[in-house]
Amino acid sequence: MAETQLEIPQPAIIVIFGITGDLAQRKLLPALYHLLKDGLLDERTVIVGISRRDVSADQLLEKVELCVNEIDKVCDPEGIRKIRSALRMHHMSLVNDTEYAELKRQLDAIETEQGVCMNRLYYLSIPPQMFTPIVRGMGQNGLNQSCQHGTAAARLLVEKPFGYDLASARELIRETSEWFPEEQLFRIDHYLAKETVQNILAFRMYNPIFTSVWNNQHITAIDITAFEKIDIEGRATFYEEVGALRDFIQSHLLQLLAVVAMDLPDSLSSADVHAQKLRLLEAIEPVSPDQVRSRTIRGQYEGYRTEVNNPTTTTETYAAIELRIDNERWQNIPVRLRTGKALSEKRTDVAIQFRDNDGDGPGMGNRLVFRIQPSEGISLTLLAKKPGYSGALEPVTMDFDYQYAFDAHGHPDAYARVLVDAARGDHTLFTTSDEVVAAWRVVEHIQQAWSRDGDGLTPYPKGANAMEPGNPTAD
Repeated sequence: MAETQLEIPQPAIIVIFGITGDLAQRKLLPALYHLLKDGLLDERTVIVGISRRDVSADQLLEKVELCVNEIDKVCDPEGIRKIRSALRMHHMSLVNDTEYAELKRQLDAIETEQGVCMNRLYYLSIPPQMFTPIVRGMGQNGLNQSCQHGTAAARLLVEKPFGYDLASARELIRETSEWFPEEQLFRIDHYLAKETVQNILAFRMYNPIFTSVWNNQHITAIDITAFEKIDIEGRATFYEEVGALRDFIQSHLLQLLAVVAMDLPDSLSSADVHAQKLRLLEAIEPVSPDQVRSRTIRGQYEGYRTEVNNPTTTTETYAAIELRIDNERWQNIPVRLRTGKALSEKRTDVAIQFRDNDGDGPGMGNRLVFRIQPSEGISLTLLAKKPGYSGALEPVTMDFDYQYAFDAHGHPDAYARVLVDAARGDHTLFTTSDEVVAAWRVVEHIQQAWSRDGDGLTPYPKGANAMEPGNPTAD
């Protein structure tokens, strides 16, 4: 298959609200350094960092490890020069409406200086509670409109969570749509930009040997797992407001499930992909109130309450749910989503368990695993005859490893991909309003049950193994 030439985005002003925050320093600025260094953004691109504190561009960059994604971790001098030249700081109060008018004047001045109409990308790397005031301030002062010459796009990039429950998500969508229509919105789920996740769809579309067996006649279970060895690492305020169900299952893992289980789209266009993802999400049966105890597990690692200074908190740091998909392809097949912190291993993967061959063999079946992190790749477990006279069978694994198979330089960071696609106006790897609502609907009854009290909350020691619905014991 011929390699598609990457389209370099048109000139843009990338405005980052929260430029001094953790996400911008760990992910966004290193991604922008790489994109500028490798010539993947137009050379006239300007980065405007919004901060409430008086911080210069040089002071900010001194604190950022820009080259964390380089193989040798060594910065390229030309790349450093490019990002220093592109970065400008703008200090403003996020709750003062008059200061948004001044921001617009600054962006217009940059465009006049560059001598070209520029797209405007607004990246909200901010706490969720600040989302609505910023969107309103931008909308009321014309920052949601095109450049001053009217020939470029204004795009809003938003980090999760997209609301806190079904009702708040609908209200947030309503408020946002007053100022930014759907085509201007880019809701980020960086998991969708990971290479292995993108490869799931390519694997399904371009390997026809699996197409005919991708259904409940040949598959017995789908397991999607996102485990971390780290704890909340000091993010007490954020985690107390979110918890594991909102943080990972409602967003990342349900989006992963949509990619894995949806019907194949007619094409890889954004419209076709999103149409099939939405059909799948809407086909998921929500866990009913009387199924919460049997279909879910929630846990909290020992010591969490001390970390967040809340001795009665019932916020979960571990969540597992079992779902059913009400369509012909997946009827009666269990789908298990699991995530947790402070566990025995770091692992994110999708496992597809195939049926045994009419009961023959040792009962292992074939197993296909997409490893998302670490050690990105794909493995397929098959049954083979052991050497010797007995005819005994034994599982063997065929393994594809990204690090080994591909040039590491061709493996872009997820946030770099997010920024490039938003700059090009490609919505494929972003989440639509309808998908957000459908995902919240799936977990609505679980949220309501868990918010009422701590009944069923299982404590587990740091370094524990997985817990499953029906087996709520942490090793």
